[in-house]
Amino acid sequence: MSYYQRHIFFCTNMREDGNCCEDHGATELRAYAKRRAKDMGIHGKGQVRVNTAGCLDRCNEGPVAVVYPEGVWYTYQDERDIDEILEEHLRDGRVVDRLRI
Repeated sequence: MSYYQRHIFFCTNMREDGNCCEDHGATELRAYAKRRAKDMGIHGKGQVRVNTAGCLDRCNEGPVAVVYPEGVWYTYQDERDIDEILEEHLRDGRVVDRLRI
């Protein structure tokens, strides 16, 4: 078994041209995801790791996050979307089709 069951990487890149995930509050929503994962009891060894990533090169679809090992890409807009990804995919193992890109 790997150290973590799943990783979610949030692009928090800031580009000078203004077309980036950070323009959509990515850093704050990643921090929210990490707090929620801890509150839900799914963060840590054998479970989920919430990570920051540099540019994931999908700026036009942003903000974006990707869950591994499945390689499922998501876009999100607010805390409700983050909650759905955490509860459905990271906790229960079901892909959230409406947010998938």
